[in-house]
Amino acid sequence: MFRRDPLDAVLGDLHSLLSLRLTPLYPLIRDVYGRGGVLGVWHNGRSVLVGIKQISSTELFELASVTKPFTAALAGALVQAGHLEWTTPLAQLGGPLRRLPASVTTLALATHTAGLPAHPLRAGLTAVTRWHDPYGAMNEQAVLASVRRWARASSVSRGTPLPRFLYSNLGVGALGLALAYAAGKPLTAEGYGAALAHHVTQPLDLPSIALTPTQRHRTAYSLLGSTQATQFGPLAGAGGLYGTAADLLSFGAAHLSGEAGTHWQTSLRPVGLPPQIQGVAPGWFQTDGAVWHGGVARGTRTALGFSADSGTVVAVLARGGLGWAKRDVVTALLLQLLASVRG
Repeated sequence: MFRRDPLDAVLGDLHSLLSLRLTPLYPLIRDVYGRGGVLGVWHNGRSVLVGIKQISSTELFELASVTKPFTAALAGALVQAGHLEWTTPLAQLGGPLRRLPASVTTLALATHTAGLPAHPLRAGLTAVTRWHDPYGAMNEQAVLASVRRWARASSVSRGTPLPRFLYSNLGVGALGLALAYAAGKPLTAEGYGAALAHHVTQPLDLPSIALTPTQRHRTAYSLLGSTQATQFGPLAGAGGLYGTAADLLSFGAAHLSGEAGTHWQTSLRPVGLPPQIQGVAPGWFQTDGAVWHGGVARGTRTALGFSADSGTVVAVLARGGLGWAKRDVVTALLLQLLASVRG
């Protein structure tokens, strides 16, 4: 007699919510949740949260780059409020931003098309010497100076009006600082957090989403066994948020309802997109009808995505560094789960 797979019981509520069997995804689920985590699904107004391997479904996680959709939502809210425009140079805001090149716009930073590298140059060293805080040695002025140098060099070397995709923590982190300034807050990580709270997380009732954890969290677990959280310093807008799966689902659902803006409906196809990504919107990637973003911290892996066609939001929060060979399995699970619901 065949033994029942333990995942059948763990995922039973998800099977019922989606009216489909997730058995074909079990190998991927085991890869993702080897050290536990939370899988959340919102579908047509109902949600299910599943804690796996002794991880509570209410556990706080480092969101890492899943912070970027929140930064884009803040940009959208400030555009809606008349504080800035997507395509206007940020230099026009004046003050500490006045020396930024004209190519540095909100849209360019939010879609990784400003010609900036993944990290500030010095992060190549501090990623080793400051493993859990690679950007902590920088201040806000150094971030803006790095943006100026790289953006000018890129505009000279490209010699073409065609935007090129180059994924950049530097760019989105700098955007977080610029948005804080546009919102009338200090040009700091804390100012970004205050602006985000005022314009996004408080209006959408997302109490767990914050730069400072609202409660003790224990989910980080790197390949070397460290439980220390990753810090983003002045680039907090690129990856510094914490949150629960429940609030991620609510945030995704707010995009489907329009409460979080409609910027995700933009679809740019710049030169240099990775094969898996068919389009890019402010804060989001687009693949086969799914709108999504993934995140990698030293000891956690995260992903959030939604499908407007099926009315589904999926949040994947996994404990443990998975190593380079498996770094894409979290995104793969997210996209396959969304595709299963659409199919």
